[in-house]
Amino acid sequence: MEQAFGADSDSVPVPADKTKILIVKPLRCLVPIFPSPQDPSAPPSSQYASVPPTGPFPPGAAPFFPFFASNVSQKQSNEPQPPHPRPYTIPSPVPLNSFRTPGSDVKNGDIGTSKKSIRSRMYVDEDGYSQSDGYDNSFGKDMETGSEVDDKRRVTRKKVKSTIAVSNSDIDIDSFVTHLLESFNLLDVDSFRQCDSDKELADRVLMVYNLLRRKITQLDDTKEGMTGSAKRPDLRAGTICMSKGARANIKKRVGPVPGVEIGDIFFFRFEMCLVGLHAPSMAGIDYMSVKFSGAEEPVAVSIVSAGGYEDEGDDGDVLIYSGQGGVSSRGKPQSDQLLIRGNLALEKSLHRGNEVRVIRGLKDYQHTTGKVYVYDGLYRIHESWIEKGKSGCNVFKYKLVRIAGQPSAFTLWKSIQQWKDVGNGGGITRTGVILPDLTSGAEKVPVSLVNDVDNEKGPAYFTYSRSLKYRNPFPSTQSLSCSCTNGCQPGYNCPCIEKNGGYIPYTPLGVLLSHNTLIHECGSSCRCPPNCRNRISQAGLKLRLEVFKTRDRGWGLRSWDPIRSGAFICEYAGVVIEENGIDYDDNYVFDATRSFDAVETSPRDEAAKFPYPLVISAKNEGNVGRFMNHSCSPNVYWQPVIRENQYESYFHVGFYAIKHIPPMQELTFNYGIVQADKGGPRRKNCLCGSARCKGTFC
Repeated sequence: MEQAFGADSDSVPVPADKTKILIVKPLRCLVPIFPSPQDPSAPPSSQYASVPPTGPFPPGAAPFFPFFASNVSQKQSNEPQPPHPRPYTIPSPVPLNSFRTPGSDVKNGDIGTSKKSIRSRMYVDEDGYSQSDGYDNSFGKDMETGSEVDDKRRVTRKKVKSTIAVSNSDIDIDSFVTHLLESFNLLDVDSFRQCDSDKELADRVLMVYNLLRRKITQLDDTKEGMTGSAKRPDLRAGTICMSKGARANIKKRVGPVPGVEIGDIFFFRFEMCLVGLHAPSMAGIDYMSVKFSGAEEPVAVSIVSAGGYEDEGDDGDVLIYSGQGGVSSRGKPQSDQLLIRGNLALEKSLHRGNEVRVIRGLKDYQHTTGKVYVYDGLYRIHESWIEKGKSGCNVFKYKLVRIAGQPSAFTLWKSIQQWKDVGNGGGITRTGVILPDLTSGAEKVPVSLVNDVDNEKGPAYFTYSRSLKYRNPFPSTQSLSCSCTNGCQPGYNCPCIEKNGGYIPYTPLGVLLSHNTLIHECGSSCRCPPNCRNRISQAGLKLRLEVFKTRDRGWGLRSWDPIRSGAFICEYAGVVIEENGIDYDDNYVFDATRSFDAVETSPRDEAAKFPYPLVISAKNEGNVGRFMNHSCSPNVYWQPVIRENQYESYFHVGFYAIKHIPPMQELTFNYGIVQADKGGPRRKNCLCGSARCKGTFC
């Protein structure tokens, strides 16, 4: 029965005025209305925002971004299901062809920039510390020494004097930074070379970063009361390098990065940022805006899989990568991941089929809370889906498959771990092993002797000795010995520390912090224990090394473990001989009287030298150092080390890493040149294969 609006239901029915009846339409015919952005200059007004429906949707109603179909409608969908059966039904990602993420006007291969830097949402990244999952694609960071503000019209850089906060005082290191940049020729780098760099420039940038980081570490070490972010020399050094323009490959790109090789390792996220491998120093997904047919879309360029999310990647060539976001932070509970920013870029890359660089974060066994980041090469995304995570929230999953024909990286690490597991009753035996331990137990860790090239059974016989043997020590300077019964500590008035300029020269991990021409270690008359931080070179090997047969240079030395820049590797052990007693047919002689080029790993302008002539023969007695071959572009340098007591001085030769050295890369140093006024061995053809090879050495 028709009734007039406002009529009493008990009254006599009267004909209704149909012109006053509201027109009611089904829900699926309505068009959702979203509020337009409010003009900040307009006076405040009462505005009502419509709330878009969240489902379940009526039959025939299509869901729209960023809302997903309900489970009921999903069951009726013909979308492909995830590759693994699950006991519950989960929604698939919404098709992305109908929308795109706003971005700046860039071309394919250029630096992608976002119009808005998002810093409000915080999450805990793969490394376990809280950070923003929004970042400026142009590398801009709002940190201690500078920030970049990026919009459509300009990029402005805030210039701040480079100071390092140490306790309650500021130490100005501008002069140190300037000297570093001058030493490594990074003050006036050609802009084109900065956009498309090479390995030489990338290596120089990383060396400057690590020298600066180690300097900040040493300064912080002498002060007390530094906690939290104040003790992040990696972030502070990276910020200074960014503000000074000490970077490589500033043009963001899809595919390989010039100067970065598959298998390269990084111990700090900022290192990958500085060489252009992975721009964000914290977020796990790097992406850029690219134009396709006149429209911009985000595409992923690199990802870091470091264990913070529920990734699956033990296969070696296949990685199941979890999207970003949704984790709990600042008291907020976990939530469903959203198809925005990095997750959206990965979905777009799935449809576009572009290459994505993959960096795997692996456990650093020498640093219990640290990671080693390994560049594993190029992958392609093959499929994506949504599944319930352990928290019960929706998580995006992406299946990436490694492109065939690339050098091994992550799979090599897996093989090495299997070799190490042999001693624990499992694992797989290393192919070509002649002796499982060349040292016969003299070292704390075994040194394998391996030949997988030919049938030679090993080098000529010699006696393994851990340290250097003197017949006649050098005279002492009558210096005092320390009485640090608990070990030398930074910031204390210790004679041994004073000899090193007031600093302990090493980190607890054995990384060299000082760049003095001579390192003073504690001697035999010092009361500090054997594990003192100032006795690093006396503790023997800590790396798992391997003596192996090369294809054309005899026997060589390499490591199963990754080696940090500046880390102590071994000393050159043998017998000290007189300078006039050198046998030039002896191929195992270290002659410190030779001329050596200044090593690029230190900011000093002169090569290392001993105050006394030191010549060591390891022909009949020595350690693994005798197997280190020559290279014109070495990855190892030698450093004079002195151990004194009240009456005698003992000089030693320590070998340290110039840069990060990946596992199974041969360890080499420069043999130097015999001085012109001395007779010497005949020159040999150099087979180092370096681009800077001089052709011969002696």
